[in-house]
Amino acid sequence: MPARVGHARVQGYDRVMSRPNLFGMSEGALAALVAERGEPAFRARQIYAWLYHRRVREVGAMVNLPKPLRAALAEGFELRWPEVAERALSFDGTRKYLFRLDGATIESVYIPEDDRRTICISTQAGCPLKCAFCLTGIAGYKRNLRAWEILGQVATVMEEHPVAATHPHRRGEDPFPWNIVVMGMGEPLLNYEATVEALRILMDEGGFGVPPRKLTLSTVGILPALEKLAKEPVRPNLAISLHAPDPGLRRALMPIEEKYSFDRVIEAALRYPIPRGGLVTFEYVLLGGVNDSVAHARELARRLGGKRVKVNLIPLNPAPEIPFKAPTPETVDAFGQALAAAGVTVSVRRPRGRDILAACGQLHLKKGAPAPAPAHP
Repeated sequence: MPARVGHARVQGYDRVMSRPNLFGMSEGALAALVAERGEPAFRARQIYAWLYHRRVREVGAMVNLPKPLRAALAEGFELRWPEVAERALSFDGTRKYLFRLDGATIESVYIPEDDRRTICISTQAGCPLKCAFCLTGIAGYKRNLRAWEILGQVATVMEEHPVAATHPHRRGEDPFPWNIVVMGMGEPLLNYEATVEALRILMDEGGFGVPPRKLTLSTVGILPALEKLAKEPVRPNLAISLHAPDPGLRRALMPIEEKYSFDRVIEAALRYPIPRGGLVTFEYVLLGGVNDSVAHARELARRLGGKRVKVNLIPLNPAPEIPFKAPTPETVDAFGQALAAAGVTVSVRRPRGRDILAACGQLHLKKGAPAPAPAHP
């Protein structure tokens, strides 16, 4: 396989990467790799399991491979995860990771709970959509992530938080399952190929082994990509970023409404085949005095009433750069009660990691000027 040349910025300096990264390769790519070397096809599945199921950090640990093959892989390829530049710990146990990539930084979040563990991952460095209430979009956009950069966020958090470390009395089947939410920095469907390649590996039983019902992708509704995702043989759960009860208000808050309209996004979401008969989730950030009245709730219920959906209310997580205020607890309660009275399933997302800017809408680029936004499909 010909070597690929790229650049990575590590601790303030550039180094040339003359070897491709094994981590992030699909099983198909690994099959081509071993075939080129005259190895039997089953070697690809062995390498795949070492990379994603066991998540080893060096080729030498792949002990069921012949030594000559291990030597060839070690010489011709890297096995690299994203570099952790910083870790921040919230008073509530939430941990935020800052990863340093070539030319950009990204943030991911680990949220431990009593009965599960959640990892919130990014698919872009920054976000080009510029939603008015989201610090990620306000801070700018750099580039799409590669599949290995998406997977590496999950691998790093899983390695640092094994179940045995926090619950050493439990053995055998993991009683604290991992949930992966693609709700970090960026719009995942604007980085479709890399995102879906990473999701396939995450959901593969021979890869990371995360069940599709435990993996949720959040999108504003990039319609061509959403319709393509609905046809994938294995799909994650779906959460649609709605944030307004009507097209006019949504347009004022989310410029993407000009391209993919409110009604078309809802219609596409309702056609999406959710794993194991679950519900499509519509996410709704409550902005104090903007979209949080009982009248707004009733209009939202009118548009969603009778549909098998769930509304996840997210009280705004403020930041100095966000030009809105959080709603009062009484307003949140009244909004939720109005939805429930209309027969809409509703939940309220409890903020985690606010003190370290790790809550929903608070992840952002750290340094550097934004790059031009990619064209929407």
